[in-house]
Amino acid sequence: MSFYINNTNPNKPGPICGNPMNGICEKILIETTKVFDACVCTSTETGIVLPVTDFTPADPVLPLTYVSAENTFGQSATISDLVVDRLETCPNYANVSFTITIPVTVTYRDANGTLGSALSTITVNKSVILFVPQPALSPIDIVAVGTFSSRIGTFTTPNVFTVTGCIQVIVKVVSVVDVLVPSYGYPTLPPCRQAPTQNACPGFQDLPIYPTATAINDIPTTL
Repeated sequence: MSFYINNTNPNKPGPICGNPMNGICEKILIETTKVFDACVCTSTETGIVLPVTDFTPADPVLPLTYVSAENTFGQSATISDLVVDRLETCPNYANVSFTITIPVTVTYRDANGTLGSALSTITVNKSVILFVPQPALSPIDIVAVGTFSSRIGTFTTPNVFTVTGCIQVIVKVVSVVDVLVPSYGYPTLPPCRQAPTQNACPGFQDLPIYPTATAINDIPTTL
């Protein structure tokens, strides 16, 4: 089984049934990334020029026929030239300007019909108004995620495609903080479905899955 397969134990993640206060047993302090503000920009752009490198397979037979362009798997967009300009009339808000560079993989077919790919990047300039908290010991950071998708394009020169595509940029104002939250305690982990039962590990059988702190209130008056 799993959390969601044949598991009726109430100590599992999922929808809350009944009074949500039932079962809350402690306040826990967690370190997390808090998002203070965020927005998404979506646009369709034409005439995007994609110079390409790193052909796979190498030395395709020209001319190339454009197929598509998408984000490069495993590579994240990066931001640069970040400027946070607070608004005089609203000091808790700022005009956040930056350049985001999105890694892109272009897919094509060469003159022999062989499917191939090459690498490129898209650079986008953005300027948005966001809530930005006042300075504190925990620093504020601006992060952005960029995605690109295209199915329309042409091959123009040996290393260039000109395309039309959709660009989406999500920008967030974040900070790593400690947050105190109510908790239902640790979940009860069910056994994995079809897990083998042989070769048990005796050293693990008597250990709890998570550490406990049952003596947290038994602080000695003197040390």
